[in-house]
Amino acid sequence: MGSKPLLREAVNNPGLLAPVVAAGLLGGLLAIAQAYCLALIIDGAFLGGQDLAGLLPLVYILLPVMAARAGLLWAGEVVGFRLAAGIQAGLRRQATARLFALGPVHAGGERAGELVNMLVQGIDSLEAYFAKYLPQLVTAAVIPPAILTVVFQLDPAAAAIMLVTAPFIPLFMALIGRWAGTVQRRQWGALSRLSGHFFDVLQGLATLKLFNRSREQVAVIARLSGQLRDTTLGVLRVAFLSALTLELLATLSTALVAVAVGLKLLYGGLEFRQAFFVLLLAPEYYLPLRLLGGHFHAGLAGATAAERIYGLLAGGPPAICSDGEPFAASRINVRFEGVTFTYPGGARPALHDVTFSIGMGECVALVGPSGAGKSTVADLLLGFIRPDSGAVTVNGRDLGGLQPVEWLAHVACVPQFPHLFAATVADNIGFGAPGGREAVEAAARAAGAHDFIVRLPAGYDTVIGEGGLGLSGGEAQRIALARAFFKDAPLVLLDEPASGLDPGNEALVRAALERLAAGRTVLVIAHRLSTACRADRIIVLSGGRIAEEGRHADLLAAGGAYRWLAAAYRGPA
Repeated sequence: MGSKPLLREAVNNPGLLAPVVAAGLLGGLLAIAQAYCLALIIDGAFLGGQDLAGLLPLVYILLPVMAARAGLLWAGEVVGFRLAAGIQAGLRRQATARLFALGPVHAGGERAGELVNMLVQGIDSLEAYFAKYLPQLVTAAVIPPAILTVVFQLDPAAAAIMLVTAPFIPLFMALIGRWAGTVQRRQWGALSRLSGHFFDVLQGLATLKLFNRSREQVAVIARLSGQLRDTTLGVLRVAFLSALTLELLATLSTALVAVAVGLKLLYGGLEFRQAFFVLLLAPEYYLPLRLLGGHFHAGLAGATAAERIYGLLAGGPPAICSDGEPFAASRINVRFEGVTFTYPGGARPALHDVTFSIGMGECVALVGPSGAGKSTVADLLLGFIRPDSGAVTVNGRDLGGLQPVEWLAHVACVPQFPHLFAATVADNIGFGAPGGREAVEAAARAAGAHDFIVRLPAGYDTVIGEGGLGLSGGEAQRIALARAFFKDAPLVLLDEPASGLDPGNEALVRAALERLAAGRTVLVIAHRLSTACRADRIIVLSGGRIAEEGRHADLLAAGGAYRWLAAAYRGPA
């Protein structure tokens, strides 16, 4: 069994792989030397009539050989685990970077619990592959032929038995491996489903309690746990069966060698020293193959996890290719030119031939019914997805030619439901960026958040729960606004951040939004008339197309789609 991507990872780390392989090879050669010294000592003590003084020179050779072999075994394991740790860390960095590069739209198609399971337990399972299985695979490919060469010089018949019986071990290992691979993938799937579902349940615990469905989920988790238990026991059954088969083959093969050598020794075909040497080498000959079988299932688990890991690294949209020119601007204008976009598997385009512009310092509201394409426009502007046709340009440059990190440095986004991390208030505002506490506090004051923050138990150093646990909706929204003020970006994307708030908090947030929008280019995804009417211009989307465009009063007078929307979700003007 070999995973090509994992083998490439090992080959790309020759500084650690080579010592691991060398330690295994030298250990095998020292095993031959150790057996030879033991054969000489036993022969000299029992048949040669030598006393301790006569055997001491051989003992002085044997002890360093045994110590060196043990030291090489230890060093090989240490370097092997370092090799595994380095590759694991690299894969975690690659997988995390890939998820960030895919962005929330593409990564949103994955279950968070399954991704966490892959990044943690999946990559952890690679340790046995690199630290145990792969070095043993190389050792098993080299040491038995070396021992066979030595035995052939002493007893061709015993060498023939070894040569004939040895292939049965990898043959049975391969046959069992096909079955084991199916069972291992089934176990990985069961573990991923359990992790994903458990994470979903934790995220939706409040909803489950409200609908009195938490007991049903306990039963579902118990069922998924039972499936994982059954598949795990299936993996263990296969592992025990393969271990029994390999041990039985190695033991029977060693016994055949012992019988052949014993008969030759009995009839004078071999000297005792040679016969004993062959008998000592026989277990060493089969040992690498037995150890390989012992590590086979651990390596198989790593290879199974690697399928999922490299599937993530290889999938998704192509990386954005920068045109190489740096982008820096204090003012931003945006243009969508004939933009069409269809989500994978979508029956129709989410946007079709959409053209509009947002001038520098202009505030444009995007309105329309659910499914009209408003969120798709936002995702295109943020660079999370790329148009199938047409272009999104900023200051005359194609957004697809800008580095995502470089472009997003110019954008501040205040979503309708901001995500707050389990960290301090200061970290949630500044994300550890340069500027210090003074800049964080200035941003909080601008967002109208400073007064309630200083009343928290530890002020700006208060740790809030994941998702803003411990804060009201208005407080969480003002912290999200403080982030936007702290970033001080020339382009602001707002997704109705004042909706769902009580009148007092809504007034505070609206006042902060007006301060944030001053002098900046702003795109507002508006769900209420009270938000849309404040914009300089309104774009009405319907079915992925622009239905109308203009000012609030003009669109109401036109009596088209906007007037219908205004009547449908009229709010306080």
